[in-house]
Amino acid sequence: MAKVEIFTTDFCPYCARAKALLDSKGVAYDEIYAPNGSEARRQATTRSGGRTTVPQVFIDGQAVGGSDDLHALDRAGKLDALLGA
Repeated sequence: MAKVEIFTTDFCPYCARAKALLDSKGVAYDEIYAPNGSEARRQATTRSGGRTTVPQVFIDGQAVGGSDDLHALDRAGKLDALLGA
C-alpha cells in the first residue's frame, strides 16, 4: 500500500470530502494539520509546487492535488493504481 499524506485544516469541507474518499477505499493516511501561516502549510505549499489551498494530498511523496483532483483520479480509474490497491 502506498504512503498517503493529507494536509488539512479544521472546518474544511474539501478536506472532509478527500478523507471520506480515502476512508471509503480503506486507505490509511497521515493527516497533517496545516492552518494558514504554519510550518506544515509552508511545507505543503513547497512540496505541491506552490499550491496554497487545503487539502493537499501526497501519494508516495508525489503531489496529486486537492480534493477535486483526488476525485478526478478516482473517476478516471487511476487512483487505485496510485494507491497500490
